Order: sequence, then structure tokens, then C-alpha cells
Amino acid sequence: MNAKGKGTRNEHRSMALLEAAGYACTRAAASLGAWDIIGIGSTDIVLCQVKTRDFPGAEEMEGLREFRCPPNCRKLIHRWRDRQLQPDTKEIHGGD
Repeated sequence: MNAKGKGTRNEHRSMALLEAAGYACTRAAASLGAWDIIGIGSTDIVLCQVKTRDFPGAEEMEGLREFRCPPNCRKLIHRWRDRQLQPDTKEIHGGD
């Protein structure tokens, strides 16, 4: 599977996890914006960056950290590794 296909598959896997947790999700990946998935919950919003294999580098991480969002918004990174059933998850704080 090519890298783009693997990334898309992992974005859909992350969406399924968020939807199972009660979020209504949309993929924003094609826009090439900062976030791949936007999830709207009953009390909060989740912005999720999905990565395959590695966490974002320092420059990208700083951009995600500084991304301005409302106080009820959580910023997450899902990192999927090969043959992994659940992503490694990091919550990003700061920049609000």
C-alpha cells in the first residue's frame, strides 16, 4: 500500500475511534490544513492530526500547539504504527 493510502486508512481508523466515543467527525485532510479530523461532541470539540509511524517534527508540533481554538477544544495527535490496533495518542496543550 502506498503512503497516501496508508495515511487515509489510518485517518478513517481514527475517525472510527472518535465516532465510537460519541463525536460527529469529518475529514479535513484534503484541505492540507493543520488538522486531519474535526470531531464535534456534546461538550467539546476535538482536532486530530493523524500520523503514520512518526510523531510530528518540532516545527509542525509548534504550529499545532500555537493553533488558536476555543477553550472547549482539545488538540490530539494519533500516531499509528504498523500492526497496531490502537494509536499512540498525545494531547497538545498551549496556544489557546
